[in-house]
Amino acid sequence: MNKLIIIGLIAGVIAITACATTASYTKDDGIFMQKVGKFEVYMLVEAERDGSAAILVGASDEVLSRHIPAEGFRHTANAFLVKANGMNVLIDAGTGANGTIVDKLKKIGVEPENIDAVLITHLHGDHFGGLQRDGEANFPNAKIFLNERELEYFTVTNPNQAAVDTLALYESNVETFNLESDMVHIYPWIFPIGAYGHTPGHTLYQIESGNDKLLIIGDLLHVALVQFAIPEISATFDIDPQEAAATRRQVLNYAASNNIPIGGMHIVYPGTGEVEIDGDGFKFAPR
Repeated sequence: MNKLIIIGLIAGVIAITACATTASYTKDDGIFMQKVGKFEVYMLVEAERDGSAAILVGASDEVLSRHIPAEGFRHTANAFLVKANGMNVLIDAGTGANGTIVDKLKKIGVEPENIDAVLITHLHGDHFGGLQRDGEANFPNAKIFLNERELEYFTVTNPNQAAVDTLALYESNVETFNLESDMVHIYPWIFPIGAYGHTPGHTLYQIESGNDKLLIIGDLLHVALVQFAIPEISATFDIDPQEAAATRRQVLNYAASNNIPIGGMHIVYPGTGEVEIDGDGFKFAPR
C-alpha cells in the first residue's frame, strides 16, 4: 500500500491547528522563518527566475490563459532547514550554484559543519547538487537520508553519475529507508512519505511538533498556478506523468483534508501555506 494512504488513514481523523508564523527575515533575504510547534523551519531561496508554462504536459491554451497572468510568473528553487531538538536538519540542498544555500545558512547562524543531516526528496541535480562544491562535501558531518528506491534507480537502473559521485563523498554517512516496510521515522519528529511519479523514489517529509505539522512536498508541483487547480497536469520533468498526477491529487487532498500546511521547493516566497479544496481542484493560501 502506498505510504501516503497509510499515513492518511492514521491522520484522517485529526484536525491539525495551523501553526503560528513568525517572520524574522524579508523576501529580499530569500529566507522565510516560521514556527512548527517548538521548532523553527527556514525556507531558503537558492534562485528565482521567470517561469515557463512550456514544461507542462497537455495544458491547453484555455487552461494557461485562465491560470497564468499575461505578465507571466516566477519560478523558484528552495530548500528547507529545520532547527529541532538541538539539531540542524536540511531538506534538500539545492543545485549548489554560487554557494547560495550555504551563504543563507550562515546568515541564520548555521555553519555547514553544524548540519547534522540532509534529507533528500529525490536525486535531481537541483536537490542534491548542493551537497558538494568542487568535489568536496559541503556538510562534512551530516548523515544523508534518502529512499532506497531512489538510490536504486539513479545509481543502478538509470545511473546519474553526478549523483553517484556526490553520494560517494559521504560514504558510510549515506542511509536509506524502505517505505514498503514498517512506518519509518528519520527522527521521532520527522518522517518520510512516498510520493512517487516525479521520480521512482520521490519522498516528502512531514515535520511534527505537538499538534503542529508541516509537510515538505519536494517537486510535487512545478507550476503551482496551474497544478493546484488541475493536479492532473504534469510536467516534463515527471518520469511517470500519470503516477505523478495521481500522487499530486492524493497529497493535496491529504493536506487540505487534515489542515496540514505544505512547503514546496518550487513554490514562490514564502514557499509555504495552506491547501484548500476548491471545486474539482485545490487552491493555495501563502503564509
